This record gives sequence, C-alpha cells and structure tokens, in this order.
Amino acid sequence: MRKETMILVNADKINKSYTEKPLLSDISLSIHEGEKIGLIGVNGTGKSTLLRIIAGEEEPDSGRVVYTNDVTKAYLPQHPDYDADLTVNEQAEKYIAQTAPDMPDFTWRSMLTKLGIRDFDAKMGELSGGQRKRVAMACVLASQADLLILDEPTNHMDNDVIAWLEDFLVRYRGAVFMITHDRYFLDRVTKKIFEIDGGSLYTYEGNYDYYLEAKAAREEMALASERKRAALYKKELAWIRRGARARSTKAKSHIERFEELRDSKLIIEDSSLSIGTLSSRLGKKIIEISHLSKSYGDRTLIRDFSYTVLRRDRIGIIGDNGCGKTTLLKMILGEVKPDSGSIEIGQTVKIGYFSQDTQVWDPNQRVIKYVEGISDNVRTKDGSFSASQMLERFLFPAAKHSVPIGRLSGGEKRRLYLLSVLMQAPNVLIFDEPTNDLDIATLTVLEDYLDDFDGAVIIVSHDRYFLDRLCFRTFAFEGGGTIRQYPGGYTDTVKARELRALEEELNEKSGDRISGAQKTSGDRPPRQKKLKFTYMEQKEFETIDDDIAALEAKIRETEEEMAGAAKDYVRLQELDEKRRELNTQLEEKTERWVYLNDLAEQIAAQK
Repeated sequence: MRKETMILVNADKINKSYTEKPLLSDISLSIHEGEKIGLIGVNGTGKSTLLRIIAGEEEPDSGRVVYTNDVTKAYLPQHPDYDADLTVNEQAEKYIAQTAPDMPDFTWRSMLTKLGIRDFDAKMGELSGGQRKRVAMACVLASQADLLILDEPTNHMDNDVIAWLEDFLVRYRGAVFMITHDRYFLDRVTKKIFEIDGGSLYTYEGNYDYYLEAKAAREEMALASERKRAALYKKELAWIRRGARARSTKAKSHIERFEELRDSKLIIEDSSLSIGTLSSRLGKKIIEISHLSKSYGDRTLIRDFSYTVLRRDRIGIIGDNGCGKTTLLKMILGEVKPDSGSIEIGQTVKIGYFSQDTQVWDPNQRVIKYVEGISDNVRTKDGSFSASQMLERFLFPAAKHSVPIGRLSGGEKRRLYLLSVLMQAPNVLIFDEPTNDLDIATLTVLEDYLDDFDGAVIIVSHDRYFLDRLCFRTFAFEGGGTIRQYPGGYTDTVKARELRALEEELNEKSGDRISGAQKTSGDRPPRQKKLKFTYMEQKEFETIDDDIAALEAKIRETEEEMAGAAKDYVRLQELDEKRRELNTQLEEKTERWVYLNDLAEQIAAQK
C-alpha cells in the first residue's frame, strides 16, 4: 500500500496565451513531497512558461497555483540573470538573498566547490555560460528547499558535473520538478513524467523508459479511435448525401451528429519532425589531421594529434569545459590556426557546422523569409520541397511561418538553425553541443537522420545518450594536450578509461616487484612483444568491409519489405524482429571493424 504524502503545490486549470492560439489550456497538476518529476515536450509548447508559473515568476491568464503552508521552493531558470561586474562571491550572495537568506556562507561555498567553482573572486562576466549557470545552481541546490524547480540543469555542463548532479538529485529528500532533454538523466532521476502536447498535460507514472512505452500505447489507442471516428464520418456522409431532410427530430439529430463528427478535431496530430537526407557527393579524401598542436600561453590544449577521418565516421569528442574541444573543431573549419601540424580537407568536402553559439538573427525577419533566403526549393530523397513545406517538416506549422524570429522560443530558434544547416546539403557534419535547447522529439529524429547520412559526423557533446546512440569512436581530452582515441560511444569510453587506469595501477605495482627482483637477480627486463594479426584476424580484416556492406544491404531490403507489408501485422512483426537481429549483427561487426582497424594502425606504426 502506497504511503500518503503531502501535496506541496497544486495548480488548477492554468491557462496562458501570448498570441491568439492558447499555449497552455486548463493545465492541472499537483506535486507531492519527495516526487522527482520530469517535464518534456516539443520546444515552443510552453514548458518553461509552466515552470515559471509554478515557481511564481509569472502569472497565468487564468487558474491558480496554491502552495501548502511553509513549503519552501528554489527556482533555477534556463538562463539565470547575472551582473557581469560582480565577483562569484558577490553574485552568489545576491542569489542566496532571494532563495534562502538565512543560509550559512559555508553551505553554498561548499556547493560551489563541488560544482567546480573555486575562484570566488573571478568576475561573472569572465566565466563561461556553463560556469555562470553553476554559480546559480549551487545556490539553488544548497537551499535544501522542499521543492527544486530546475529548467535545463544539464545544459552546458560537462559530463563529470552531470554525473554528480544526477547522483545528488537521486538522493535529494525534497521534490524535484525539472525540464531536461538529457534522456539518461531523465531515466535515472525521475519517477514521473509530465508531457505537454497541444496545450494539454499528460501524466506518466514512471521514468523515461516507462514513458516511451506508455506514450506509444496512448497514441496507438488514439489512432484506433480516430480510425473509428473516420469510419463513422464516412457512414454519416453517405446518409446525408442520400438526401436527408431535417423534417423530424430523428433526422435533425442525425444531421447534428454528422456536423459534430465533421467539425471534430483529430484526437492525435501527426506532428513528428521529418528530415529527408540531404547531402552532396563526397570523394575519397575527407579530413586528414597530422601532428596537430595548439597552445594559448602556457596552457597546451592539443599536443601532436593525428587522425584521418573516414567517409562513414561517427566521432564523439568529450572532455571538461574549456579543454579545447571547440578549438579543435574551429581548426578543422579553418577559423583557428594550429601552432604546428596540418589539416587537409578533401576537394569535394562540404562541411555543415552546427555551432553552440547563439546565432545572430534579425529579430524582425519572418521565419519563412529566413528559410527562403537559404533555398526556396530543396531536393531530398523523399522529393522536392518548398521552404514552407520544409518548415512544416521541422515542426513549424503554417501559423509560425510569418512570425518574426525574435518571437520564437530558444529551442525553436535552435531547430530553425538546424534546418538552415541541413538545407545546405553538407556531406560532412560537425556538431558543437547540438543537444543544448533541442527537445527530445527533434533529437530522436536527428539521430535517425544521422543513421542514414552518407558522410562523416563529428560531435562535441555532453549528452551521454546522444553519444552512445550515434558514435563508434570517441576522442577524449585527458589533460596536458593529450587526446586519446577509444572505440565506441561515451559509456564504452568510460569503461575503457577505468580499465586502463586499473591496468596502469597493476602494472605499476608489478613493475615495482619486477624492479626489486632485477636488483637481486640481475635479469634483463622482458622484451616487448611485437603486435601482429593472427591468421584468422588477417582473413577477417580482409573481408569485414564487404560483410558490413552486405548487412547494410539486408537491412535496407528488410525495411523495404516492411513498407510493403504495412497491413500484414504478423509479417510486419517478423520483419521487425529480423531487422533488429540484423542491426545487432551490424553493431557487433562495426565494433569488430574498429578493433581490427586500430590494431592495423598500431602494427603499421611499428614498421
């Protein structure tokens, strides 16, 4: 039996509009003590607005929010206000005065240190965006409020901070109500999901994994109801066309029923973002990085780094904030010159760069005019599309096309920026923190798009799920200018680094023992064994490219069969299982290719 918990806050029939179309419609919710709730939805649907209303930072048009007596709350906005001339210490004191004025200084200073902020005399204007947000976050987390209200707490945070914050919130005794697009974070921290869709709020009693299952079931039921409504509509339409006359009560009621069916809105709207693969021809030579080094003053960011980018590479780049990840990307783009080494770009390479920096927009320019300025007709694998059709495929309904860019939400601007990059048909994509401010729906379809993208992809990101989902090679910045390569995504890299650290520790201990033995016995140190392929590895290496191509062809054939068997649910299930099995084989074969390719490079380096 579930223990009854106290309601901390209750929101009743919240309505909010900024234009003629309602943003939030009759939203009602309650948050109980100790609950961990995630709020998700497509950008521009009102998530941050609802958070501000619950936090008391904004008033609804109608409805009310009621807090239980003596309940304390602390709110972290997506972009906290700050004074560039204040020191970290002064700004933190200002935040604390708003959230918990009686808090002892050592409490919030300790929290700042845990979040990696140690220079309390640094000016806020000199900090990075992530560091400034950590100052505000430290003051919110240190408040020990009954309810934490957090808007995108993981944005611009490095992986170590995200992992620490995840553990902190899991153990936090108070309630948490937050917006985040980090799916690992959402899955591990939350026990309830609120979703805003079409102005309405849907509740799912479980984590993100449960939400995916429950939402799929809800949409399937809604589609079934819609099919039934459509069948009734056709039946009523046939009756009306036979010449019904409103002479009797029965006839009148029949006509009213027809009009009700005709005018009723769809229960579920097909508003999923869709991207057809856009790319231009790509030659054999992509990007060749040779002995690259870069320093600023006494600080070395990159030392003697070399790599040859392959056609279908999916490379993730990880490291602490400020370690040099963006600098590496800008050297590839030619915006920053290396101190030594070279970067050669193939003649057919057309790079699409999705920057983490805020774009310079004309706030008065209409959305449609901006897109038409890039191209008024785009050719994709699914056919040709006009600028307005491309906007609709990117979740911008017709009503948004004439809206000035300045009136879009932060997430909608990022989605528009993504559209502008992909519309230029690049054959190499470079992403710098693409997951910041993009909603989960957009990220999911972007991932699907990149699966089919026939070119190289290089990604700097702190989103662990995104990296695991896409990358089969990771570059890790490990301090002092060292960039080490690992096969696999983020989770594989973490495991490999832990294993390497353990091996180094064991080797060090073993070396101490051997050294001691050598001093007494005079033995020479063992000769290092030369790397080489086994006979079976050599044979496998010679055929693995063809094996991967054959598996990809089988997957395409299976997907084509699935498209033709849309109404045969038994056959569709069989084909889906076959596709899953083929995808698993492809992942295993790709991982094997990475291992063999790395081994081949090491063998070649010995010669």
